[in-house]
Parts: sequence; C-alpha cells; structure tokens
Amino acid sequence: MAGLSLQHPLPFTFGMLGNLISFMVFLAPIPTFYRVYRKKSTEGFHSLPYVVAVFSCMLWIYYAYVKTDSILLITINSFGVFIETAYITIYLIYAPKKTRIMSMRIFVLLNVVVFAAIILLTQLLFTGSIRLKVLGWICVGFSVSVFAAPLSVIRLVIRTKSVEFLPFYLSFFLTLSAIAWFGYGLFTKDIYVQLPNVLGFLFGVAQMVLYIVYKKKKNVVVEPAGIEHIVRIAELAIAPASELQAGVEENDHRKKASEGSTEGVEKAKMAAEEGIEIDAV
Repeated sequence: MAGLSLQHPLPFTFGMLGNLISFMVFLAPIPTFYRVYRKKSTEGFHSLPYVVAVFSCMLWIYYAYVKTDSILLITINSFGVFIETAYITIYLIYAPKKTRIMSMRIFVLLNVVVFAAIILLTQLLFTGSIRLKVLGWICVGFSVSVFAAPLSVIRLVIRTKSVEFLPFYLSFFLTLSAIAWFGYGLFTKDIYVQLPNVLGFLFGVAQMVLYIVYKKKKNVVVEPAGIEHIVRIAELAIAPASELQAGVEENDHRKKASEGSTEGVEKAKMAAEEGIEIDAV
C-alpha cells in the first residue's frame, strides 16, 4: 500500500505534491479555451496536444489499475481525462468542419482503437508481473516518444536566441512536477514512473538555463514554418500535453494581432494619400 497513506510518508508526500502541481498544470490552458469560447473560433489552434493528453492519462490509469495500490496516479490522471476532454469538447464546438472531422478521427484512432488494442493485447497475451512490465514499458516508450516537442522548443530558442516561445514559469513548475513524480516512483520502487521523469527534469532544467542565457537578448524573432504548433506532454509520465503549446499559441496570436493592427494603419495611410491625390486632381 505504499504511497496510499501516512504509514508511508515519503511516497505519500511526493505523490500528493505531484498531484497538486499536476492539477495546476492541467488548468493552465483555461485562458486559451476561454478565448476560444469568447471569440467562437479556434483561431488555428490544434487539437492534437489535448487528444494526446487524454491518451496519456488513460494509459497511466490503466497502468495504475493493473499495478494496484496506486490511487495517487489514478486520481490525478482521472482529473486529467476529465479536464482534457472538456478542452476537446470546446474545441470541437468551435472548430471548422474539416478540422472538427479530422480531430474526431484522431481522437477515435488514438483513444479508442489504439487504447483498446493495448488493453486486449496485454490482457490476452500476458499475465501477472509480465503484464505489468509490458504495460510499464509501453508507458515509458510513449512518454519518451513525445520528447521531440521539448527538443523543438530548445532548438528554436537556440536558433532565434530569443525566449519568446519559452514560458519560464511553466518550465519551472514542470520541472518541480518531474521531481515530485520521480520521488514518488523512487520511494514506491516504480522504475516506469522514475525513468520518464528523469528526462522530464533534464529538459525542464535545460529550458530554464536557456531562458536565463537568452532572456536579455533583443533579437527580432521570425517564427519558422512548422514551429507554429508545438506538441508537448506537460508532464512526461503522468500529466497533460498542452500548456506549452498554449503559451506558444498565445504569443503567436498576439503577434498576429499586432501585425494586423500595423497593417490597418498602413492601409489607412495609403487611403488617405490616395484621397489627397484625388482632391488635388
């Protein structure tokens, strides 16, 4: 029953701390979706990070169910499934028809077909401790596979020498989350929780170091094509995949709004000049 009560204070403390930090991180996209609701438009946002977040949470819930006595993993990931599903629902309501259909297809493929296949295969082909090991490595493999997103952010910061797309506090709290869940995995002797969060910690520290190095740079950032929507798993073992993208999208739309305002001023000037020329004639 390690991690379930005060009889095991260290895993319980780390697990509760991980739950608290993860809870706050799960709520980070609320301003983004409030803007979607207010404007009745997804404004080019992608649904993939939120769909992946649901899959990640479901996978870890299943792992905790097979392992047993892992209520702290179940509680936070159950909340994750709920809140991420709410985000996806809002997205589908206001997304264009073509985008809505594509998002629904991805959701069904990943969270229904793939997840059902994992359950069937692990239940039919494996038993006991072997089943837990196979499922644990599936969870680790999935977590490692999403490291491309933090690498994309790091590469972007180094290339542009700007931290415009690197929210410091988000990186800070995700690093704390990785520490908390690593501690939980360490004291419950769960290597499948430990491993992803080691890399999560390293990437979090790397992002904060880059922020400190480049925060005083004044370079004008030209966002390269393909970086516009970065997919990130918020916590590499047991949490969501969307908050960093929300920060990137926030900056992206602020930039577009600024560009739109500048363009409007230029058009007004051109119109005024044309009017003066007509009057002169």
